[in-house]
Amino acid sequence: MALSLPAIMKTTAARLSALYLLLFALCAVLLVLYMTSLSARMLTAQTQETINDEVLGLAQAYQRGGLPVLVRVVENRSRQPGANLYLIADANGQILTGNVQSLEPGVIETEGWTTRPFSYQRFGEGELDRLRGGGSDQTAPPPAAGGAQPEGEKGHNAIALVLRLPNQMIMLVGRDLGEPERFRAVIRRALTLALGMMGLGGLLIWFFVGRAALKRIDSVSDASRRIMGGDLSGRLPVTGAGDEFDRLSENLNTMLARIAMLNEGLKQVSDNIAHDLKTPLTRLRNRAEATLAGKHKTTDYRQALEGTIAESDQLIKTFNAILMISRLEAGYSSETTGPVDLAATVSDVVELYEPVAEEASVALEATVPEAITINGNRELIGQALSNIVDNAIKYSTGATEDPKVRVMLERAGGEIRLAVSDNGPGIPDDADRARVTERFVRLEKSRSQPGSGLGLSLAKAIMTFHNGRLDLLPANPGLSVVMSFPVRETH
Repeated sequence: MALSLPAIMKTTAARLSALYLLLFALCAVLLVLYMTSLSARMLTAQTQETINDEVLGLAQAYQRGGLPVLVRVVENRSRQPGANLYLIADANGQILTGNVQSLEPGVIETEGWTTRPFSYQRFGEGELDRLRGGGSDQTAPPPAAGGAQPEGEKGHNAIALVLRLPNQMIMLVGRDLGEPERFRAVIRRALTLALGMMGLGGLLIWFFVGRAALKRIDSVSDASRRIMGGDLSGRLPVTGAGDEFDRLSENLNTMLARIAMLNEGLKQVSDNIAHDLKTPLTRLRNRAEATLAGKHKTTDYRQALEGTIAESDQLIKTFNAILMISRLEAGYSSETTGPVDLAATVSDVVELYEPVAEEASVALEATVPEAITINGNRELIGQALSNIVDNAIKYSTGATEDPKVRVMLERAGGEIRLAVSDNGPGIPDDADRARVTERFVRLEKSRSQPGSGLGLSLAKAIMTFHNGRLDLLPANPGLSVVMSFPVRETH
């Protein structure tokens, strides 16, 4: 999707890139200017130190032999390669010796260091320029030190120390500033090149990286619009790069899956309430209608009311179980957690169901090791275990000659497993074992047993609340229901 420049600059990524580029460029300019100024000052200080050394040497020559020796030393030093600037002029400013042909006016009028760089022309540069240009006049007298440079001739910049000799003659010792100026020119070119490369790099980064990021944001926006349109099966794209976009998409996809599961659960609850609770409500109504029809004794009315109350209590129990399952699955349960001794919980539940098992002629056994403490809710875990033990006793009764139910608590790898096994008919079909943990699901063979089909659903929701899982496995013969808790013991 093509975007105009104003539209691109409205994006956060483009604005951040531009701000970072501007900040980096500003810092680079300031750093280069500071380094250039510092280097120029250092070169100027070094130049002044060199000139002072030169002046000291010339002063010693003057002290040894006066003006003739000083002139001789100046002439010798002027002819050396890379020589400094030397000039000796009379009191009127007429150049007597040195390697300077002309100076900017007013330079030698003030004694001491020059207040600013001045322009000059070395001796012989004018003649060389005239030879290159075809001129033949080589006999022109040297100009005065303060005279203007000939028009069209190129000058140089320098700093110098001007001294007055005892005989009122003028001596100038200076140094050309071409090296610092060349240094500044190099820095300026480097800065221009660096800024150009940064600008080009920023464009390339935006073209290859920024555009890809914008495309991914657009794809996320398109997927979000489809999801907001009602398609909860849609998911945000994940490229597999493992970057922040993928992490965001994965988290949002997990959230969407959770929302879809909760919506499906809500739909199932609504359907189940409509279908599975219709029968007991109809039975209640028919009982009340039959009681009101005709004449009955007081005991008959009492029995009808007691049956109605019992049926209502069962309905209330069913509704409470449905609400508890919904809260646990949604993660909104107000149940508190704390240290739970699973061994003690198993012992209590087994002790509670021993009379029930004995009455049903079922052998109830428990294998409990040392105390195992986890972080959880004791009441919820006890309720889940009670539902599973009650189912095991109920479906083992009469199934074999020697029905048994065994409760076993053990550590297995990185988990704590609480298993309830029976030797009854079990659930041989894998699909049926996966289905019986859903709300109100009852297999055909269990229709003859009392219940609402919510026991295993509630146990599964309780295990989800504890970040564990509920597994139904074949026991050959029978069924083994395993509650697996993650190992997070409380010390």
